[in-house]
Amino acid sequence: MTRPPAPGTADFAPGAGPEYVAAPDGVPIAVYTDGDRSRPPVLLVHGFPDTHRAWDAVAAALATDHYVVRYDVRGAGASGRPASLAGYHLDRLADDLFAVADAVSPGRPVHLAGHDWGSIQAWHAATDPRAAMRIASYTTISGPCLDHVGFWFRDRLTRRSPRDLASLGLQSALSWYVWVFQVPMLPPLAWRLGLARAWPGLLRLLEGVTPRDGLPAATLAADAAHGIGLYRANMRQRLLHPSERHALVPVQLITVTGDHYVSPALAGSDLDRWASDLTRRTIPGTHWSILEGTPVAEAIREFAGRQA
Repeated sequence: MTRPPAPGTADFAPGAGPEYVAAPDGVPIAVYTDGDRSRPPVLLVHGFPDTHRAWDAVAAALATDHYVVRYDVRGAGASGRPASLAGYHLDRLADDLFAVADAVSPGRPVHLAGHDWGSIQAWHAATDPRAAMRIASYTTISGPCLDHVGFWFRDRLTRRSPRDLASLGLQSALSWYVWVFQVPMLPPLAWRLGLARAWPGLLRLLEGVTPRDGLPAATLAADAAHGIGLYRANMRQRLLHPSERHALVPVQLITVTGDHYVSPALAGSDLDRWASDLTRRTIPGTHWSILEGTPVAEAIREFAGRQA
């Protein structure tokens, strides 16, 4: 694991990254910033198997009038890796998020946006008591709270109406990879032996998006292999033993019309139960639409502006 820098050495100058924040458990988190520090801060959290670069197009659009902060999630990119599987627990991921927010914007809350696993861990932060003081708004894209998912499955299995069973069947089919990722050794090996090389072509074929220059990251094979820990450390516990987690901040749900992994029913059908201040927005595209930037950036900008 990379040794974190000495405390106080980072000044988070825009465009100078990576600079490092030490997580509470010592894992170094690589942070990247863009835009004017006097502008409203927006914190963007990437998913699996990405790095902060997945937000390049969105960050460029938002940096014209926001201070944009991104970081490589632990185990990915230039950030360090935890010493054990427990280090990928959602509590640790939320600690990372708050550590970054405290370091880059100590005097004011951040507008938060997450995609895929970045959205899952951002949900954990947005439902944490610390959120009331540190998060001004939260935009969630293609990544529901795992505890909410646990209740979603439980409720539909209990009711067992034809509509509920159809929703369960659809989402179970879309989530096939979650169960594959639980198989010992195979998923990390697949990423290292060829899946990482095939990834750009799969994004073009299945998602209809073309990765920009520098994407995917050169670290993709290792990032994906380590990132399997996200699934193994959290999925079973949260789905089988969910906790009631209510958002403490305004939430914007962006539903992508062609998401191949998160159905609209899973993403939003029960969300009013968990978010008392909820805005819903639908945009065209597929799961990795954040790579194309503009629609997502405009949605984040508009929602953040309403919470100022």
